[in-house]
Amino acid sequence: MKKNIAIVGAGFSGAVIANQLAQAGYTVDVFESRNHIAGNCHSERDSDTGVMVHVYGPHIFHTDNERVWEYVNRFSEFKPFVNRVKAITRGQVFTLPINLLTINQFFNKTLRPAEAQEFLRELGDKSIENPTTFEEQALRFVGRELYEAFFKTYTMKQWGLHPSELPASILKRLPVRFNYDDNYFAHKYQGMPADGYTALVERILDVPGVSVHLNTRFDPANKGDYAHVFYSGPIDAWFNHAEGRLPYRTLDFEVFRDTGDYQGNAVINYCDDEKRYTRITEHKHFSPWESHEGTVCYVEYSRQCEEKDIPYYPIRLARDKQQLELYVNLARKEPNVTFVGRLGTYRYLDMDVTINEALVTADKFLACARDSAQMPAFAIDPLA
Repeated sequence: MKKNIAIVGAGFSGAVIANQLAQAGYTVDVFESRNHIAGNCHSERDSDTGVMVHVYGPHIFHTDNERVWEYVNRFSEFKPFVNRVKAITRGQVFTLPINLLTINQFFNKTLRPAEAQEFLRELGDKSIENPTTFEEQALRFVGRELYEAFFKTYTMKQWGLHPSELPASILKRLPVRFNYDDNYFAHKYQGMPADGYTALVERILDVPGVSVHLNTRFDPANKGDYAHVFYSGPIDAWFNHAEGRLPYRTLDFEVFRDTGDYQGNAVINYCDDEKRYTRITEHKHFSPWESHEGTVCYVEYSRQCEEKDIPYYPIRLARDKQQLELYVNLARKEPNVTFVGRLGTYRYLDMDVTINEALVTADKFLACARDSAQMPAFAIDPLA
């Protein structure tokens, strides 16, 4: 059996699989169309201020997965970082996710936890028994006032769709807390790589047997030159959009520099329609262990991804999943190619899930090689 592997994309999916397979004795070529590794997690020092900038928007590492946490800490020191998001709506600053402070401040009350729970139960729309949309989910569990203040307009800016068009599952990722905990995430492990994500990915790729080819697109016609191909680009692009383009959202950033501290926090969301942008991120606050006189801020806008844009995350409505199923069926007929990552499986994946799935994919490939079995097109079923 040939021992040469092609990996398309030098983000976390490609880097982790490359590392695992190279250590098992395979020769791996990693093809990256951009001029840098780490995909949308790419970070670099701003030349004017020295601030570590998340070039494609902020990425905060959080996980409960012990294997993933141990894995990334092999390649980088992780510094403690807790994401404490603020939200501006109706001319005031509030804490997100909605917690006891948010509720008391918004309604000008001094409720205790049990009182706040009962208060929200009364606000919720009891006529909605089985919410199926984002809007129904919000109205059922937080009521109209909080929904319209924090979720409705922000969601329309973020997704380009009315919340009544989005599935309820999106809102399930946004908890309501009946205490004063303002940690945006609830995972056991949270932090930032001390030297940035690009340095982390560089170390993952720095293993004998791995060659990285930047500014190089992989032609699917060349797949026969390799024993196997792992593809982390958009699944529809592999098939030259034969079933139409799957819809993605992309992000635009207005970047500005200032002196001192611009907003006093890493992330501030703009939840009403007074501003067109969704949030402002101040990147020096993502590295609180560092000190910088200057500051770099990103004003973030979300819009529909066009042909030449960088896709960030899939929309994945019911009609999109029907189109995805057509591509999944094509992928399952593609010999010696496995589709991985957020774009390759058309799913919204956090970094820790991406890394875990890459480890699982490498494990499965090595097991298939030992058993002389065919590696499937998907280690994780994107339609599940």
